[in-house]
Amino acid sequence: MDGDYVIGGVFSIHYFMQTVNHNYTTMPEPVRCSGRSLRFSRAMVFAIEEINNSTELLPGIRLGYQIFDSCSSVPVAVHVAFQLLNSLDTVFYTGGNCLQSGMVMTIVGESGSTPSISMSRILGSFNIPQVSHYATCACLSDKQQYPNFFRTIPSDHFQAEALAKLVKHFGWTWIGAVRSDSDYGNSGMASFLEAAQKEGICVEYSKTFLNVLHSFLRSTAVVIVAFAAPGDMRVLLEELSHEPFLPRQWIGSEAWVTNTELMRYSFCAGAIGFGIQKSVIPGFRDFLLNLSPSQVATSPLLTEFWEESFNCKMKKSEKILLIFRNCCPVVDKKICDGTEDIQNLQIPYTDTSQLRITNMVYKAVYAIAHAIHNTVCQRTNGIAKCDKLTKLESKQVTELKKVNFSRNGYGVSFNANGDPVAIYELVNWQKSETGKTELVTVGLYDASLPEGHDFQINRNITWMEDGTQVPVSVCSASCPPGTRKVLQKGKPICCYDCILCPEGETSNTTDSTDCIPCHKEFWPNAKRDTCIPKPVEFLSFQDILGIILAAFSVLGACLAIMTGAVFFHNRKTPIVRANNSELSFLLLISLTLCFLCSLTFIGAPSEWSCMLRHTAFGITFVLCISCVLGKTIVVLMAFKATLPGSNVMKWFGPPQQRITVVSFTFIQVLICTIWLVLSPPFPIKNLTAYKEKIILECDLGSAVGFWAVLSYIGLLAAFCFVLAVLARKLPDNFNEAKFITFSMLIFCAVWITFIPAYVSSPGKFTVVVEIFAILASSFGLIMCIFAPKCFIILFKPEKNTKKYVMNKNVS
Repeated sequence: MDGDYVIGGVFSIHYFMQTVNHNYTTMPEPVRCSGRSLRFSRAMVFAIEEINNSTELLPGIRLGYQIFDSCSSVPVAVHVAFQLLNSLDTVFYTGGNCLQSGMVMTIVGESGSTPSISMSRILGSFNIPQVSHYATCACLSDKQQYPNFFRTIPSDHFQAEALAKLVKHFGWTWIGAVRSDSDYGNSGMASFLEAAQKEGICVEYSKTFLNVLHSFLRSTAVVIVAFAAPGDMRVLLEELSHEPFLPRQWIGSEAWVTNTELMRYSFCAGAIGFGIQKSVIPGFRDFLLNLSPSQVATSPLLTEFWEESFNCKMKKSEKILLIFRNCCPVVDKKICDGTEDIQNLQIPYTDTSQLRITNMVYKAVYAIAHAIHNTVCQRTNGIAKCDKLTKLESKQVTELKKVNFSRNGYGVSFNANGDPVAIYELVNWQKSETGKTELVTVGLYDASLPEGHDFQINRNITWMEDGTQVPVSVCSASCPPGTRKVLQKGKPICCYDCILCPEGETSNTTDSTDCIPCHKEFWPNAKRDTCIPKPVEFLSFQDILGIILAAFSVLGACLAIMTGAVFFHNRKTPIVRANNSELSFLLLISLTLCFLCSLTFIGAPSEWSCMLRHTAFGITFVLCISCVLGKTIVVLMAFKATLPGSNVMKWFGPPQQRITVVSFTFIQVLICTIWLVLSPPFPIKNLTAYKEKIILECDLGSAVGFWAVLSYIGLLAAFCFVLAVLARKLPDNFNEAKFITFSMLIFCAVWITFIPAYVSSPGKFTVVVEIFAILASSFGLIMCIFAPKCFIILFKPEKNTKKYVMNKNVS
């Protein structure tokens, strides 16, 4: 149809071109095409007629059109592009009112990405805009290569991201990928694989639809993402329908997942994918059905459609018959008599319940009309006036970039790349009660919304095999908290083994790649999914061991006190008087303190208890050993005093004994004071003795101070032991030196074994060893020195006489 401005249209009206063998000896036959889809071309005609009848858009301007069939073929599309550029004379069937066509201003089409790329490279050289309704290849957004290309359908870049988010949303990390071997399939799949990699999704295989069968049958991936054209999917699904295979969850790209003809493959029920929004075009169904036999007879395309729909043959002129034969061979059929009613047909042409891509054609025509309107029309006093003589030249490209309007509730605009706002419906193949597979909208994806709000699911989804549970498609099961992922050698990152976190480390998330060490005062629980505070350990009064040691400490102190009471009650008896009663009582007091000082080692360490326990231990033991040493010296000096002319005892009387004890003790007090002033003991949390618990203990502060205290005690004990050995054979009937020798022998043995045991004992057992040494040496002293005397005082009073003590011959 001619007009003031002519819009070109290129559609895959026939979508399959028959193969022609060229022998290069005869002229090639005309291109023969089969398959047919009239809706896109009819939508363009409908939109142009609406615009021509509008008083708001292009008033007084009449749009014309030239519509060509590309047969979904690149060679044919290129040929058509040159035809449009050359403005060839075209026959218009408009009831005999034929006019010479004007130059094509803008072109709507093509339906496929590869033909659109070929056309755009040609049209771009002449600065003619191309607005596609169905070419979705992301590569066409490159304005350096395709500066004049626009489209009303979103780029596959957005669909690829939406598909990746969909796969991620349902937890599928192990998928198969199928694509068409075309610009649409290869570019779309490349965009999807890139987006999938960012989402942490692994692809078991990525094949073209012709090479996928072997991989498909052997794969373990349950989910298959198919970025393919409807024709290619038809070939693949037809082949799969003859092969036994495990059920698969299909994820479809827009091109095939909304194609109702493919729903006859029942094993694909449950497929989901993104489709262009379903829309309504008021009056379009009536336009499609308003076909009279006279209109059909003037168009070879409508004639072909009519004859195939009603299985009859119309009478044609020879010229029309010649054109028709270029499309398909003539088959003898009954004559169409004009009584056929298209409204009774149940065919895709008459079904307007799923208008998706058709609306993209409708919007493309209106976008072009608005661009022309903005160029040739001006509004004066609220009335638009248009000049049909205005030459557009290259203005239509600039104006198309500015287009922004709404039609039937759907906005139309283009971004800097010539792409519209990406809005998709999430569709699902669901079986109805009658068993027929239907296309159901279950969600929405709007790329213009912020991250996290762009993807919505608002209806239940039916999965493969009519399942209601989301299928699982992973290479390896998720690693639970407490474990970490270790990649399997030579396999993708989604294939891994789950390894328990090492000792001292946890992971509190699923599929953690690393385990996090706990803080030094925390330790993992049994599942190693959280850190809990380490139990604090110290020798307490609630421990059985602490109770036993405390009981022995109190028992020893009570024993020393009772011994003192026995001695005090019998202080005038020869046994008590003969063994230096003053030093004996002082020794008993020091032993009582030795027993009691062991209690300071029990309980949680504090600053005061740490300083008290070591200094009290050192001072009381030196006091104790000083008393024993004093008693030993008294025994030796007493023997010397019995020799003729000896005057020794006046130099070691009671005053000298007291001075000796005080002097020896003062030295220890001085050592302890220096230790406390320079570097005193302090409480610490020992985190190294045990990994899983904290030991509360006292740090020595200065190890030199501690070992100086022990060394001084050891020096006195050794000196006392030597003197006791020398005095053990003195000819006294009751020789105390023998008992002192035994007590010092026990004392030295205990503390010699204490040193390695103390160094090697872990945790609270270090304190136990120290307490045990204190109690053992204290019990050794009291039992060896005082037990024999108490036995005589209490049970052998007849021996507690001066005569018996002085009788040296009595054994």
